[in-house]
This record gives sequence, C-alpha cells and structure tokens, in this order.
Amino acid sequence: MLGRAASVAATLVVSQSIVGCSDSTSDNDGGSVDGCVLTAALTEGPYFVDERLNRSDIRSDPATGQVSPGVLLDLTFNLTRVSGGQCTPLTGAYLDVWHCDAAGVYSDVSGAGATRKFLRGYQITDAAGVAHFTTVYPGWYQGRTVHVHFKLRIIAGATTTYEFTSQFFLNEAVTDAVYTQAPYSARGQRDTRNSNDGIFNQLSSAEKAALTLAPTQNGSGYAGVIDLSVQVG
Repeated sequence: MLGRAASVAATLVVSQSIVGCSDSTSDNDGGSVDGCVLTAALTEGPYFVDERLNRSDIRSDPATGQVSPGVLLDLTFNLTRVSGGQCTPLTGAYLDVWHCDAAGVYSDVSGAGATRKFLRGYQITDAAGVAHFTTVYPGWYQGRTVHVHFKLRIIAGATTTYEFTSQFFLNEAVTDAVYTQAPYSARGQRDTRNSNDGIFNQLSSAEKAALTLAPTQNGSGYAGVIDLSVQVG
C-alpha cells in the first residue's frame, strides 16, 4: 500500500526557509535543475480521497462540525514554478493535504473514520503561490513515522493537466514534546521514528533534511512554512 517512491519528472523542495534559485548548475540526477535545488516525489500512501473539500481549516468533520482533538498546527505552503532558470509563484494550483488524527486514524476510508471527513481538504494557491491550512499535529500508526501527505494538481475544467504527490515529516524533538500532551500521551510509545521509517530512508541525507519540517511554537500550538518548487510540464 505504501509502495516505493514514485518516479516522476516533477520535483520539489520542502524546508523551513524560502526556496529560490541558486547558483548551482543543472544536475540530471536530481541535485538541481536550471539553478534551482530540487528533490524527488514520494509515494501517495494512505489515503487520498478526492472529496474536493475547499477549506483552509481542515480540523473538523464537515457533516457534524466535530473538531479533531490535538495540538494546533498552522501550515503555510509557498509554491514555486521552475521554468527556464526562473522561479515564479505557482498560482491557481490545487493543493490537497491529508493526515491521520491523534489516534492514528484516517477519515473517509474504514473503521472509526469511515463516514467522516476530518483532517483533509484543499486550497487554491493565491497570486503569491501561497496556501494556508489550519490542522492539528498528526498522530502515528504502526509501521510509519509521523508524516503529512500532500498532492498538488493543476486542473483545467474537468481535466487534471499536472499532478505531483509527496509527504513531509516532522522534527523528532518537536514530536516528542507534542506527544507528552493529551490526547497523544494516551497512546504510549510509538514504534517507528524517522530513523527507521522505510519511506523516509529512501531519501538521501539532503532530501531528508529538506523534507523534515521543524515547526515553531505559536501560542499553545505550532506553525511551520513549507516551500514547494516544482517543474510543470
């Protein structure tokens, strides 16, 4: 189900700082393209459902209004299109985000979350290539480290003309601090960390660093910035 890392022409960068064009040279093996640092996509994994939930705050189930419990996590995505050695905002793109709740359950698929649609939704990037999401810090489930899935699409009418899928990981020190709090603390010790996660370990050292978000405290919750730089077409 989790599969191996997808082999696609598109590439991305995820980090805590603004990603732009650098002075590096083109590298057909993935180091850089047209002077911009790039890295590989990752498998879709569980469980993308194309519900077309256009919302910035993805914490609640839209049918009942029930909010998933957990520590607040604010995410800002900056999307950049790489073309001809230039980095420009990627506007009008659909960005889906989904992840499990504090108990390790995904909505909209099976079991306790089958009839609910919490912790999933999309935003369309604005004129600056930015999309914001309000969610809760993700939980964990057996065999996987803590992670958040995302899918980027360009949609023209009924046709998807471009699609890119990946996932990012969370800084272990931050996760350890969050998991001392309820409701995470009720679950006991997680069995998989970044260091022994099969998907995380498909990445090079540089890719691991780029795909690991270290959110900072923001009031009673956390906030982080994720920069995506992709080649379209």
